[in-house]
Amino acid sequence: MSTRYPFTAVVGMDDLRLALLLNAVSPAVGGVLVRGEKGTAKSTAVRALADLLPAVPVVAGCRFSCDPVSPDPGCPDGPHADVPGTERGARMVELPVGASEDRLVGALDIEKALAEGVKAFEPGLLAAAHRGILYVDEVNLLHDHLIDLLLDAAAMGSSYVEREGVSVRHAARFLLVGTMNPEEGELRPQLLDRFGLTVEVAASRVPEQRVEVVRRRLAFEDDPAAFAARWADEESALRDRIVAARTLLPKVALGDAALLQIAATCAAFEVDGMRADIVMARAATALAAWAGRTEVTSEDVRQAALLALPHRRRRNPFDAPGLDEDKLDETLEQFKGEEPRTDPDEDPEPDGPGDGGPGGGGGIPPQGEGPAPETDGVPEETPAEAPAPAEAPAPAPQRSGAGERAAVQAAEPFRTKMLSVPGLGEGAAGRRSRARTQHGRTTGAVRPRGTLTKLHLAATVQAAAPHQKARGRTGTGLVVRRDDLRQATREGREGNLVLFAVDASGSMAARQRMSAVKGAVLSLLLDAYQRRDKVGLITFRGRTADLALPPTSSVDAAAARLEKLPTGGRTPLSAGLLKAHDVLRIERLRDPSRRPLLVVVTDGRATGGGADPVALAARAARLHAAEGTASVVVDCETGPVRLGLAGSLARELGGTAVTLDELRADSIAGLVRDVQAEQTTRRAA
Repeated sequence: MSTRYPFTAVVGMDDLRLALLLNAVSPAVGGVLVRGEKGTAKSTAVRALADLLPAVPVVAGCRFSCDPVSPDPGCPDGPHADVPGTERGARMVELPVGASEDRLVGALDIEKALAEGVKAFEPGLLAAAHRGILYVDEVNLLHDHLIDLLLDAAAMGSSYVEREGVSVRHAARFLLVGTMNPEEGELRPQLLDRFGLTVEVAASRVPEQRVEVVRRRLAFEDDPAAFAARWADEESALRDRIVAARTLLPKVALGDAALLQIAATCAAFEVDGMRADIVMARAATALAAWAGRTEVTSEDVRQAALLALPHRRRRNPFDAPGLDEDKLDETLEQFKGEEPRTDPDEDPEPDGPGDGGPGGGGGIPPQGEGPAPETDGVPEETPAEAPAPAEAPAPAPQRSGAGERAAVQAAEPFRTKMLSVPGLGEGAAGRRSRARTQHGRTTGAVRPRGTLTKLHLAATVQAAAPHQKARGRTGTGLVVRRDDLRQATREGREGNLVLFAVDASGSMAARQRMSAVKGAVLSLLLDAYQRRDKVGLITFRGRTADLALPPTSSVDAAAARLEKLPTGGRTPLSAGLLKAHDVLRIERLRDPSRRPLLVVVTDGRATGGGADPVALAARAARLHAAEGTASVVVDCETGPVRLGLAGSLARELGGTAVTLDELRADSIAGLVRDVQAEQTTRRAA
């Protein structure tokens, strides 16, 4: 077994260490989500936690880690009457991003079923993680079907497996710890809420601290055993402190004053549901036990809020998690020392803070000297929420050589209908277009080409059954040959590459118009985020087109670039389309299975790029049509007289055109059908 980096040797990252230790003291807190840039030792700290956890008493020989004091009566390996108990170290089970559903929840033991004719269940990672840690690195990249299974297990504390003639239930209570780089995409809200605490980590900007990080890491790599021995005393002391805090935890009193502060804080930040209140209560209690106290203080509540609420507060989809600490302090001060009211009809007192009750101070455990502010001063109104002026006069049209206009704020985003790529793809799992996938509903069976990856058991048995007599079968097992094996074919949804080509020329520069355009693109970006797409952003104005954001899974980055987009100059439509063609060509080489969807946002005017810009734009559009790229043109033309240039561009692309008004979910019910119909007609021609 390889030596892990010692937990106490981690430099800095007080918030992360405190959050992990609170879960070690009280696993009921609900786990930790660690957000941060790459190379910040997120995984190192999480893996080091396992060595600090106390030993776990288990029933000898039980594959599901039953507690000998109160074994699970429904354990598949039970009953456990008169079975001796033993102890083992706490497990940390890692869930790979590309794991299969069978690997996570378990499945029928195919070898025993075919060779011995016996139905036997082979446990998965959820069974192995029971009463331990389930660690998911890059949790935001986890496939949706695995997220659904994790949500079920986390909600019920058990795993149910119903498949291939096997019906099994076993306990699955674990400490869920995930790490993620926000640049690679955000996490689904349902799973995000399942993490009790969240912390934001970043590399230190203090040179002395960075020097110490490098020095310790090099020393560990030179001789891991010797390095671990140097920190053995600190590790032992920390392990003893965890045990002492666990012992003290049941004696900690959570008074009514602290409960009122918790409830008031959750209400002030408008968090959904009641899970935040419960998590804050558990975290504040664990903080008090960690500090060796038997009473929860206001400072415990404050620290619990900083760890439990940033990812739960109501915010716009592209806002970073964080809390307004001034607002937090005001709320805690206002309800400091007050008793909760029992009569809901009683009028509230006009005065704010009350007297008495537990005061601040003394609640900060030595391990975490107060979480660093994550996003201080988060504004109550974000750019996406700021309405455009009601009577903003449209400026005069930009002429050639005119200076660029400053960026304007986007209008409020709205819900859009799904735009999908026609046909059946084979790309990465997602939620947009139909695709053949490794996970999804089974649609049939075929003979495997190459290595068998997904066995279709019923089809395999059906193929082997007629030959049993000829093969001399005598026992209970089924005689199966290579030719009998059948590969399951499954259909699900894939994520696509949604490439936005946005016209930022002078013709788009009117304030209200560009604000509406940005709001529409922001809405489409939100849709792409929810459907697990990659996105890219091209802008064109003046004489050139720029790749503002190369294709990425970080929709947040695209939204940030869009917000700062200035306008002005001519409309080099052909340059924008050619740049999109180059980007898609390179992406096809990098990821040939991910199908693209080109979204061109323009009024269709072409006023730059050569002697005949309209003809050049049409030729560039036909390049996309020749390669079968699915496309949608968002027509931004306004006013009583419309030229219909965006519609002409859509016909050249072989796609469809939709106005800004039609882009809304309640207005474009037939848009996907139009895209598919036009693609089918074009391919037939």
